[in-house]
Amino acid sequence: MGELLSLLRFNAGSGHIWLDEQRMLLLHAQAFRELRRALLDTLGVERARALLVHMGFASGQRDGELAVRERRAGMRTEDAFMLGPRLHSIEGIVHVEKVHLEMDLATQHFYGEFLWENSWECEAHVADFGCGEDPQCWSQIGYASGYTSAFMGRLIVYKETECKSMGDSRCRIVGHPAEEWADERYLSYFRQHRIAERLIEFNLGMEHVRSLQPRREYDQKLVGVSPAFRAAFDLLRTAANSAITVLLLGETGVGKELFARWLHDNGRRANQPFIAVNCAAIPADLIEAELFGVEKGAYTGAHHARAGRFERANGGTLFLDEAGDLPAATQVKLLRVLQTGEVERLGAEQPMRVDVRIVAATNVDLQAAMRTGKFRSDLFYRLNTFPITIPPLRERTADIPALVTRFIEKFGALYEKKLRGLTDRAMREVLRHPWPGNIRELENAVERAVLLAPEHGEIEASHLWGTAAQARDDGRLDAAGQITQGGTDALDALCAQVLEQNIDIASLEQRLMQTAMQRANGNLSQAARLLGITRPQLAYRLKKEGLPAS
Repeated sequence: MGELLSLLRFNAGSGHIWLDEQRMLLLHAQAFRELRRALLDTLGVERARALLVHMGFASGQRDGELAVRERRAGMRTEDAFMLGPRLHSIEGIVHVEKVHLEMDLATQHFYGEFLWENSWECEAHVADFGCGEDPQCWSQIGYASGYTSAFMGRLIVYKETECKSMGDSRCRIVGHPAEEWADERYLSYFRQHRIAERLIEFNLGMEHVRSLQPRREYDQKLVGVSPAFRAAFDLLRTAANSAITVLLLGETGVGKELFARWLHDNGRRANQPFIAVNCAAIPADLIEAELFGVEKGAYTGAHHARAGRFERANGGTLFLDEAGDLPAATQVKLLRVLQTGEVERLGAEQPMRVDVRIVAATNVDLQAAMRTGKFRSDLFYRLNTFPITIPPLRERTADIPALVTRFIEKFGALYEKKLRGLTDRAMREVLRHPWPGNIRELENAVERAVLLAPEHGEIEASHLWGTAAQARDDGRLDAAGQITQGGTDALDALCAQVLEQNIDIASLEQRLMQTAMQRANGNLSQAARLLGITRPQLAYRLKKEGLPAS
């Protein structure tokens, strides 16, 4: 990467940016987004796609010629080939990760599989049109095909088999010789066309019909297109019109109550009460009175009869949040209500019938709680009739941009402030953040940012986190106009501080591990991700230092 960066030069005096002998341009991604949207609006999907693929193909061919020169100058074949993916990263187009690569210049054999992350084209399409059923990295597919074709000396064509625009976690491309695809319609995008003539014919004699893909949304409250979200939502939708007991599972902050409310609002009981109770927030000696109600004089201080949550939810839905924290005695009475459909107030002589749909939620491992005797197995099997696991936010990053937009709209209206959204840097930091607090943490971060951002402005990284996050992979210009690797200042300053203050390295490592475990709320895997090491490595180091692993 360092050698490649040395080929990139800035000359502010002449207004040139050079990549070896090629002149480059530094333009706003927003401008490309506007251009792409205009092409779709003006030309329609198929013609816009053909043009963007062709533009990318031509760009890839030029970079492929550069790579061929480097190979002829003595660079290893695979190293020379990987210049293209690195150039794509330097140019801000997309980050490329090699999965599998086979190439033989003598026989012209080629097979390549790569992962794409942070694709500008995918992000632009999702922002404008939402997610759909087809991949959208058209110019990038053209670039990869043009680059590899120039390098191999034959037409190599890539297909996008996964794409974030379809709700996948990232984009994946596969490439091999064109004839092996056996798909003439698809290959036609990569053939040489007289595009200008075709566009003139189109504008003069053909009627334009806009045929963009429909935006795919699930509900005005529940936002998500990722596979993990879709799997959970499809189960939720299946259960909506029945009276089956639903158990919502997932980490704290994933939105279990929102799922429960959607289930109620979209079922047959939508016009009846929805009553929610947080079982962990009510003292153990009061939980039974809250759930089942109390008669006057049932205990000291019970001056009035009071209906419990079951009675208030009669005909509708009762949401038992944090049900895994119910006391053992309450578990017994809850099981009886579920079995008989009857509830008995404290101090009452006769039970009463109730018609209540139960939706329970917990972030506790109930099966582990059963093994330790903290949760009754018969109650578990009653509640676990229809379990739905809600994925954590780190497993549904494709949903984050839409969630951010929703929260900006919500808090913008609340605080009477109009904003243009997140900057590119801020969105990147949001997508890279591990979100241990899940959607609740994201919502709080956006609320803070809406308050701090200027009216009619954009939300910056400093508005989200308090201080601007410095990307460690940023390139910087030195006085000679050369790009240098950046992002080491903070680390250098920390190292200097450790040396100046004679801080013991072993103590520093222990403190880092303890802080990571605290931030991850005892989750070993999450703490390991924060430290940039594997879970087994962290477990070994904790054990070696005699520190608790939870």
